[in-house]
Amino acid sequence: MLRKLELEDMDRAATVLRLSFDDALPTLAGLHTPHEDRWFFRERMFKTCELWGYFENQEVVGIIVFREGWIDQLYILPVWQGRGIGTALLQIAKSQSHSLRLWTFRRNTNARQFYEKQGFTLVKETDGSANEEKEPDAMYLWKSGS
Repeated sequence: MLRKLELEDMDRAATVLRLSFDDALPTLAGLHTPHEDRWFFRERMFKTCELWGYFENQEVVGIIVFREGWIDQLYILPVWQGRGIGTALLQIAKSQSHSLRLWTFRRNTNARQFYEKQGFTLVKETDGSANEEKEPDAMYLWKSGS
C-alpha cells in the first residue's frame, strides 16, 4: 500500500534509509547516527519535501522524498528490492512533475541501472569533492514524454 507519510512515520522512514544505504554502500556505513537520521527526516525532509511510503503489513518497506524538480531520497529495504516498489514510488513523483533530477553515487550500479530503466539519463558525473561523503556521484534527469 502506498500512502503519504506523516510526521509520526519519520523515524521509520529514517530506518529504511539507513538500512538500505548501509547495504548498498557498506564502506560509508556509520556516516550518521540513527539519532541524526531521525532528526534529518523530522526537521529537514518533512518540512521541505513530499514523502511517500510503501507499506507491507503496516511496515514501511520503501520511501521516496521529493520536491519541485528533485528526488532527494528513494530507498527500498534490501529484502524488498526487485518487487516493483521503487517503480511505484517513483511514479508518484513523476506524476507531479514535468522533469526530475537526482544524484546517486557512481559506484551504486544497482541504483544507476534502476534509474536508467525508469527513463532517467545521465547528465553529469563528479569526483565527489562537493558532497558530504566525498564519494564520486552522478546526476540523472528525467523528462516527461521522453
